[in-house]
Amino acid sequence: MNLKVSGMDHVNIEVVSLKESVDFYKKLFGFEVLKEQPDQNSKIIGNERVKLCLYEIPEFKGYTKKGFHHFGFHIENFDDIMQKCTEMEIEIFYGGPLKWESSTSIYIKDPNGYEIELSEVFGGGL
Repeated sequence: MNLKVSGMDHVNIEVVSLKESVDFYKKLFGFEVLKEQPDQNSKIIGNERVKLCLYEIPEFKGYTKKGFHHFGFHIENFDDIMQKCTEMEIEIFYGGPLKWESSTSIYIKDPNGYEIELSEVFGGGL
């Protein structure tokens, strides 16, 4: 028997600044602070379907690729991405929108250097 996974539950990431990271995810995705964890210098943010646990690590200098490439979010209002990224002065990578399977994706980075894929169709339609 296999376990039936219905979606990604959460991702834990190290960040340079809790404030800057929370502000970025709040402004771009509307994420809210769901739990304060001051004893761990951490906050859990997200919405009813997605959770990010952010840990501020003083010696963390920003993400550099070491076996992890990116994480992705399915965006229901995909047509609004370009306008929102322009408003927030977020750089779009790889020359703009990319097609994969039956979806289109846009790639950005958060303030810590983590690459985020913003997808039109959940899982590329697979």
